[in-house]
Amino acid sequence: MKKKSNVVRFNKWGYIFLIPFIVVYFIFQIIPLFSTLYNSFFENYMSGLTQIGPNFVGLKNYGALISGGDFIVYLKNTLLMWIMGFVPQILVSLLLGSWFADGRLNVKGAPFFKTVIYMPNLIMASAFSMLFFTLFADSGPINSILVSIGALAEPYSFMSHAGSVRALVASMNLIMWFGNTTILLMAGMMSIDPALFEAAQVDGATSTQVFFRITLPILRPILIYVMITSLIGGLQMYDVPQILTNGTGDPMRSSMTLIMFLNKHLANKNYGMGGALSVILLIVTGVLSFIVFRFTGNNDDGR
Repeated sequence: MKKKSNVVRFNKWGYIFLIPFIVVYFIFQIIPLFSTLYNSFFENYMSGLTQIGPNFVGLKNYGALISGGDFIVYLKNTLLMWIMGFVPQILVSLLLGSWFADGRLNVKGAPFFKTVIYMPNLIMASAFSMLFFTLFADSGPINSILVSIGALAEPYSFMSHAGSVRALVASMNLIMWFGNTTILLMAGMMSIDPALFEAAQVDGATSTQVFFRITLPILRPILIYVMITSLIGGLQMYDVPQILTNGTGDPMRSSMTLIMFLNKHLANKNYGMGGALSVILLIVTGVLSFIVFRFTGNNDDGR
């Protein structure tokens, strides 16, 4: 009985140390969440200098967002630019992770290269956006080089074409995040028991077979984590396209993301529509994350 009482007495300190986290989480997460949900059911915006509302309108804000068409367009833009950046990111990260984690290759200067590929993750997205905006401007160095070598007859307006703007946004996300993804995948690869690879080699398995039959299945939990966190980050894409297009999402709103759309409602003090869009974005994120987890996770029951 005395031993049990000692355990209970020591356990209370764990709950005491949790109190600051619970308080901060409640103030900055739970209260704003319910406040956003509450505001989404009201008409509350500024018309000139006149405050309209708050007037209870039920699901009217949700209906206006979905039926208006803009939400679907911006959702497609967001997912398209995320896919354009994530697919090459995961391929490059898997390749680099395999190189660095394979002790047989004995890559010289591996610590230096690991540091270099992670450094873009430490640079602010605003700095990256300004750099790319300058590089790919009509009179920027990229156009000057392409014209001087004869690849182009005249400067190409990267910022005036939907494909090039989306490609620039995806490229920046790739450069900023592939180092972080490489470190995660490499850590997972280094935790795999080397005896598995040795046994596969003894059985005559090729490097490709070892990668797809041993490495990838064991890395599945980390791959799911990377995919879901990347998806959540992609749906929250804001700073790169915002700065690159000066908040316009041009050309023809082809680079306008959901968070840029949300920011426009909040800038206009339309808290009802902003709240409804936030709730819809939360639901979309949850549904897409569940789909990713469902189709990439283990099915122990065989279904």
